[in-house]
Amino acid sequence: MQAKLPDDYRMRPATPADVADIHRLVSACERALLGSAETDRDTIAAELARPRLTPATDTALVYDPAGELAAWAWVDRRSVVDVHPDHRGRGIGGALLDWIDTRAGELGTARVVQTVEESDEAAVALLRSRGYEPMVSSWLLGIELPAAAPAQPPAGITVRTFAPGDERDAHRVSEDAFDEWQERRRDYDEWALTTVARASFAPDCSPLAFAGDELVGVVIATDEPGRDEGYVERVAVRADQRGRGIARLLLATAFDRFHRLGRRGVTLWTHSDTGALDVYLKVGMSVRRTATVFARQLPAADA
Repeated sequence: MQAKLPDDYRMRPATPADVADIHRLVSACERALLGSAETDRDTIAAELARPRLTPATDTALVYDPAGELAAWAWVDRRSVVDVHPDHRGRGIGGALLDWIDTRAGELGTARVVQTVEESDEAAVALLRSRGYEPMVSSWLLGIELPAAAPAQPPAGITVRTFAPGDERDAHRVSEDAFDEWQERRRDYDEWALTTVARASFAPDCSPLAFAGDELVGVVIATDEPGRDEGYVERVAVRADQRGRGIARLLLATAFDRFHRLGRRGVTLWTHSDTGALDVYLKVGMSVRRTATVFARQLPAADA
């Protein structure tokens, strides 16, 4: 299905060979909105490799008359639309939302969701005009380094750096924790694409907590070349070990490791459904930006 695009714009599906071009497009959008590019190429590749997404039918690249990439979109219940700043105001975003609705209906999806920065007023207005309603909030938090030194571990808990061979156990602990709120459990290969298999994965800044020989807490961190802040991708503590300060200990340890590398700060995103915001505030992080997850119930689902 082709979107109803402006004259002389054309659309085709994305392939893995398009990752670099898509990354440039997304980076341009982020620089225009946020002042800097934040998404790395591994994230784009992971999105195209989502197990339920078929790129040939569930992705769209939009090209301008000169053959330059002007926008892209994908849908897999979750959806993304990015339009290059030079091509906004021409109806491309609306056309891609129509395409998402049609494709999601073909897939039998009951609703589609899309995350938009609170500061992107035009995108928020467009989604609301199409019947999208706010569902939950996400926050980008940050902390300046040096932060407080790591506290003493709780009784019976030891902490060490991530090492080869820890990947499968880290996946299990992480997904067990996130199963309490996420839509579905990710298998190891999908999980690894956004964590330990990323080129930017920073094992030295990814501490693990153990109770005896059992892994009970995980921090997965990344360190992008050329950036002066580290990033925490995942924080997870086994349910029976929560409330003991393990998450705070792991975060403080990661902050210390990043400081030793010369980073000036650390950031992370959290989601209102996780209930983890207070943990991050207690370790000295503060909210920098807010994004909203919007949801639209598809008409076919109301029938």
